[in-house]
Amino acid sequence: MDLVLDVLDTNLLTPHVYPTSWKEDDMTRQFTTLMVLMNIGGVVLYLVAASLNYYFIFDHRLMNHPLFLKNQIRRELKVALGSIPYMSFPTCLLFLAEVRGYSRLYDNTSDSSLGIFSIPLSVFSFLFFTDMAIYWIHRWLHHPSVYRYLHKTHHIWKVPTPFASHAFHPADGFLQSVPYHIYPFLFPLQKYVYLLLFLFVNFWTVSIHDGDYRVPESLKPYINGSAHHTDHHLFYNYNYGQYFTLWDRIGGSFRTPSVFEGKDLIDEAMQYQLKKEKKSEHNGATENGSTSNGVRHRKP
Repeated sequence: MDLVLDVLDTNLLTPHVYPTSWKEDDMTRQFTTLMVLMNIGGVVLYLVAASLNYYFIFDHRLMNHPLFLKNQIRRELKVALGSIPYMSFPTCLLFLAEVRGYSRLYDNTSDSSLGIFSIPLSVFSFLFFTDMAIYWIHRWLHHPSVYRYLHKTHHIWKVPTPFASHAFHPADGFLQSVPYHIYPFLFPLQKYVYLLLFLFVNFWTVSIHDGDYRVPESLKPYINGSAHHTDHHLFYNYNYGQYFTLWDRIGGSFRTPSVFEGKDLIDEAMQYQLKKEKKSEHNGATENGSTSNGVRHRKP
């Protein structure tokens, strides 16, 4: 995150916002900037990613499903936008420790003994480590003594939209993000790669809430995509993983997505909508018939 601070300091903050007497390496200034950055940038990233997905990928027919709540998108937005400021505070404390040199982030591949090969290795290890850690944190959040206080908020959405991706209780959202932030304190990671991975996990979190169940056939047994996560929202105690199905298989919580077995939420939504329309037509016809009968038998 120090790369972002350097760009902001050089092009905006030092010459135009902060007084020159407030040094760029001052801890209070760094934390203030991080808080503003995370609150504004975090909201923008969430809204842009979720909106793009909602308008171009999300299947709007899912909004006809009987489990889709009234004013659900507005409620998802309210929870997410209300939680981000609270989640940003502990997140910025970790970013501050990183900026002040306590992490194992490095600038150039030449700083690693593996050179350029450190990039694919670190990407693989980041995905493996965070997937494993989030699985166990997520599973713990489903423990009865914890669930109703923290994670239940996120499970209000049985048929989620992309806007549900960040709609967590603040403590829940932060806890599930911790693995991303502690990784560079435990393992070496190139700074630009870290920023790209930070963006990736945000877009991935949106994508597993978008109802787009398409996965290459060869990857279906391994990738924990939207189909798996939709079943998690519906059935609670299955498919806790973030990217892969590995830890669900190890932990005995894997469930083959319903859509892969021919039980499609979109079909259910359309059938429900069709029933509503038929019921509405029937009620309308009944009302018209009653009115006609009333007119026919009305005495002068």
